[in-house]
Amino acid sequence: MNALLSVSDKTGIVELARVLHGLGIALLSTGGTAKLLAEHGLPVTEVADMTGFPEMLDGRVKTLHPRVHGGLLARRDLPAHMAALADHGIDTIDVLVVNLYPFEATVAQPGCTLEDAIENIDIGGPAMVRSAAKNWKDVAVLTDASQYATVVAELQSAGAVSQKTKFALAVAAFNRISQYDGAISDYLSSIQEDGSMSAFPAQSNGRFIKLQDLRYGENPHQSAAFYRDLYPAPGSLVTAEQLQGKELSFNNIADADAAWECVKSFEVPACVIVKHANPCGVAIASDALAAYSKAFATDPTSAFGGIIAFNCTVDEAAAAQISKQFVEVLMAPAFTPGALALFQAKANVRVLQIALPHALGQTGGVTAWEQGRNAVDVKRIGSGLLIQTADNHTLSLADLRVVTTVQPTPAQLQDMLFAWTVAKYVKSNAIVFCQDGQTRGVGAGQMSRLDSARIASIKAEHAGLSLSGTVVASDAFFPFRDGLDVVVDAGASCIIQPGGSMRDDEVVAAANERGVAMVYTGVRHFRH
Repeated sequence: MNALLSVSDKTGIVELARVLHGLGIALLSTGGTAKLLAEHGLPVTEVADMTGFPEMLDGRVKTLHPRVHGGLLARRDLPAHMAALADHGIDTIDVLVVNLYPFEATVAQPGCTLEDAIENIDIGGPAMVRSAAKNWKDVAVLTDASQYATVVAELQSAGAVSQKTKFALAVAAFNRISQYDGAISDYLSSIQEDGSMSAFPAQSNGRFIKLQDLRYGENPHQSAAFYRDLYPAPGSLVTAEQLQGKELSFNNIADADAAWECVKSFEVPACVIVKHANPCGVAIASDALAAYSKAFATDPTSAFGGIIAFNCTVDEAAAAQISKQFVEVLMAPAFTPGALALFQAKANVRVLQIALPHALGQTGGVTAWEQGRNAVDVKRIGSGLLIQTADNHTLSLADLRVVTTVQPTPAQLQDMLFAWTVAKYVKSNAIVFCQDGQTRGVGAGQMSRLDSARIASIKAEHAGLSLSGTVVASDAFFPFRDGLDVVVDAGASCIIQPGGSMRDDEVVAAANERGVAMVYTGVRHFRH
């Protein structure tokens, strides 16, 4: 048997080569890999010596040769193929170990030039991988160091790699080539005529890995599966570990993502309760129990069967209170042993642990990706996609512009930032009443902003919460004064909104007339 090893990432390659040599498998290699193996005392034949043709063009041409591809592609069960190898003195290659030039890592570096990118496009590697994967019944093709242990175990126990493993390796190999080519296409088709990079390539190549098949989709008559990004961001929902509970459903995952994205936005202990993709209760407090109690009080009815997310450790005190209600999914970065023991009594509750990529209060300077947020959002339409940069805008006090005679107090300013953050995660049209770090009423997803405002007040009334002195966040501007009058009639004393309507002057005049404060953000948060 012969093995050809040619890797860019040399993790574990010496150890693998040592095992292959110990099993009597001859080693072939190229360039830096051959040098490394030789330095470790392993007998290795350079591919150039095997082909009788030297590497040329600065290494661009070294494995593109019939002695290499013939050895990979020849079917061992076809006498004509084997006779052709014998006629030309070509040996079979039974194991191929190749990982590719680091194109993705290269283009991810700041200041990467087109020349850098081009030089890191692998040609011979993908060609060999495709040849070996096509002939998977006869060739084991390894494209990642994580595969080495399985192949070594089978070679040591059975003297050969099983057909099942070879096929799985071949599928992984074709997937890797697809990912690699997609990355190249995305990068090159993002380059504009002036040399700048567009955020939206001329061809978009989605690369996602299936995590699991789901029992059904949004409705029982629909089928579905759950996928993750090829390179998932730390702290994103797809990195969650399920500690207990039933299998997640399509709707569980969608709602859990809405809750997790919202709760990550706060830098103090927070709780978010989501029902049908909308936050029905959000609060910040000193600990998990206090945050949960305030969030639950916003809308106890909707919280039934909801999704609950925390950005802090859930302890036994919080768990005891949560256990009193019906919960579909519970998420947090950590749980105390006592909390987990309490939830074990509710075996169907899906408990997810998701490591936050940063500590509370330490998000300054952390990129959206590092916070587990997407760089782009994608919406499927008939025979097409809408792709946009994600709404990762964070508002600060310095961004606010007071436009009324009445000035907001420091406490109101903090509540406005809180309300604005919540409104970002409420479906448009969104109206959110808040006070003391707690949502008091949420109006979501209405065709009229007036109706959202009315629904938010009705919700507060049903929950027995006063709206007197609350702040209100509106995800988009008030086109007329009537919306402002509705929220002020309900008890609001302060409004935060984007501004930008042709009737802004009319709305500001109404706010002054009603004696309330209003600030502009200059940013809109539509969420459809």
